[in-house]
Amino acid sequence: MSTNKYRVHRFDIKMTSDQSKLEQFLNSLEGEIIAIIPNVTMGFFWIHRVDFLLIVEKSGKLNAMH
Repeated sequence: MSTNKYRVHRFDIKMTSDQSKLEQFLNSLEGEIIAIIPNVTMGFFWIHRVDFLLIVEKSGKLNAMH
């Protein structure tokens, strides 16, 4: 029986200036990107902002014997 192996990466981001940094990071991953989950916080005057992303990567298969 084989199961998938997943990795979760935290990527700190400033949404106004880190687009190319995020693109470079995503292209450097070897596995399939399963999800990108933003951490949305509320700042002054109820302004929402994203301060980091959780990126779930499916990185391959583990062989488990049962």
